[in-house]
Amino acid sequence: MSNSAKLSTGGKDLEYPVLSGTVGPEVIDIRKLYGQTGQFTFDPGFTSTASCESAITYIDGDEGVLLHRGYPIGQLAEHSSFMETSYLLLNGELPSTSELADFTRTISRHTMLHEQLATFYRGFRRDAHPMAIMCGVVGALSAFYHDSTDISDPLHRKISSHRLIAKMPTIAAMAYKYSVGQPFMYPDNSLSYTGNFLRMTFGVPAEKYEVIPAVEKAMDRIFILHADHEQNASTSTVRLAGSSGANPFACIAAGIACLWGPAHGGANEAALNMLKEIGTPDKIPHYIARAKDKNDPFRLMGFGHRVYKNYDPRATVMQSTVREVFDALKVNDPLFETALELEHIALNDPYFIDKKLFPNVDFYSGIILSAIGFPTTMFTVLFALARTVGWVAQWNEMISDPNQKIGRPRQLYTGSTERDYVPLDKR
Repeated sequence: MSNSAKLSTGGKDLEYPVLSGTVGPEVIDIRKLYGQTGQFTFDPGFTSTASCESAITYIDGDEGVLLHRGYPIGQLAEHSSFMETSYLLLNGELPSTSELADFTRTISRHTMLHEQLATFYRGFRRDAHPMAIMCGVVGALSAFYHDSTDISDPLHRKISSHRLIAKMPTIAAMAYKYSVGQPFMYPDNSLSYTGNFLRMTFGVPAEKYEVIPAVEKAMDRIFILHADHEQNASTSTVRLAGSSGANPFACIAAGIACLWGPAHGGANEAALNMLKEIGTPDKIPHYIARAKDKNDPFRLMGFGHRVYKNYDPRATVMQSTVREVFDALKVNDPLFETALELEHIALNDPYFIDKKLFPNVDFYSGIILSAIGFPTTMFTVLFALARTVGWVAQWNEMISDPNQKIGRPRQLYTGSTERDYVPLDKR
């Protein structure tokens, strides 16, 4: 083998092929390792393991690069729309004018929910977390849409994909409306995907809702920036659930459940709460000192990233979007001033530079969502809404992959060795 990795173990010298993607690091193909050696690798968190082959999203954390089907996230956020980005993620190429119009029309036709689901919502307590409602309602969709759950049928997969993308804003808005005791708003398909969501969330039947263009644009950007992020925890969960042949609604519900974790989808809520705790720019030095103190439990939220060891490319777009939203809504929020000053210090302080603790997308998105009027309990719901298209694209890719197998990670067993059962009266 001209390009291979050599491994010596158990008195054997073995070679394993090294595979190359279009960009990114090479990977050692160890699929035959266990069969040839009786050994397998130990990789908690799978941080050094490629679980699949994918052509959807590429990330280079060291360089701060995020590409969707080859297109930089900054260009998509600046020039594209969430509907166009969704088409790109699902189909691999940017749409023509007619293709985008057809896709948008198709999504619009699927925005309504089965009317019995309104009763389903009323089974929850009024103070239920919107993510709890999302998990339940999305999982329940398979009980209402039997005509699109045959995962072996490409048409069924396409219909269920469109339904999930279309219905998620309605599900999310209804979760919010239920929590505040307001009547559900039916979709208005004359509006854009994002405009429709804003109206369903903040509109009321008693008066006409006016979509503010700057807010609509900001929300659309937030959706684009959260649309997909390669093989993260929730996406891997969707793929793992899908590998068993589970229906797409169940797979996405599994992804929502994983996203709910504060280490994954709750980071922007944590960042906003931190800014509220700091309060005003003059208190920043005190909190910076606390962050540097290893014995102090305080941590700066919204800085650094598991993948990005450089400036999060999504954060750059968010910074300018904050200004646009605040100007449009005439918001004078000390949180924003605190955030800007904190960002300035972090980008110039050797401590943060050395540790590569740059502001990430969560640092800004929480401020924007709060200014628009979303309570912090809705932040992760919005993340799930946007990420649904990425989950669906990844799920479709996995189902179509001839090398796809049911997920079955291994373990390093450290429990008791075999022992005999002792009857209860002898213990």
